[in-house]
Amino acid sequence: MPHLPAFLAFLSASILLAITPGPGILYVLTRSLAGGRREGILSSLGTFAGGFVHVFAAGLGLSVILAASAVAYQLVRWAGAAYLIYLGIRMIRTAGEPDSIGGKPPAGHPFPQGVLTELLNPKTALFFLSFIPQFVDAKAGAVFAQFLLLGAITVLLNSCADIVVAIFAGPIGERLLASRRARRNQRRATGAMMIGLGVFVAARES
Repeated sequence: MPHLPAFLAFLSASILLAITPGPGILYVLTRSLAGGRREGILSSLGTFAGGFVHVFAAGLGLSVILAASAVAYQLVRWAGAAYLIYLGIRMIRTAGEPDSIGGKPPAGHPFPQGVLTELLNPKTALFFLSFIPQFVDAKAGAVFAQFLLLGAITVLLNSCADIVVAIFAGPIGERLLASRRARRNQRRATGAMMIGLGVFVAARES
């Protein structure tokens, strides 16, 4: 596990990101509004499963690289820091852009659709590849186990936010759709957090 300051930074960023509206949470909202609470919760479980597949796949590849080469570890760390800063800047710059829920979701069972929605989102894989390695302590060993644990925490937090949306779909849906100012401010705060996290990752000792 990372040291306490790094873990607290990881946890803070993960919570803030979990409550920021994105494709997954909007998909769950759509299923909930169209099919009720049960469909929303099943969709949330599906996105959880899909997200954990991304974590497992990323961990398999990165654990070998990070454990075998200190140079590779530093390259991943710096590349990840740069990407986090880029994400933060982009999130702030696009904070005012409108969201689109995409209309009524397709027919079918919400759980496998939730899995596919998450699996077919390449940004999820790229995010895990850049975010989680910054908090893996390569010197402590058990890199793959650390990656899975931190990834599971991230996916679980995201799924908790999805389930909250599914349970309270009506009021939350109205707020997400109507309050552009709230979404804009939240995205700006998240973007600033991402930039700060990238700077923290770049500045801290390996």
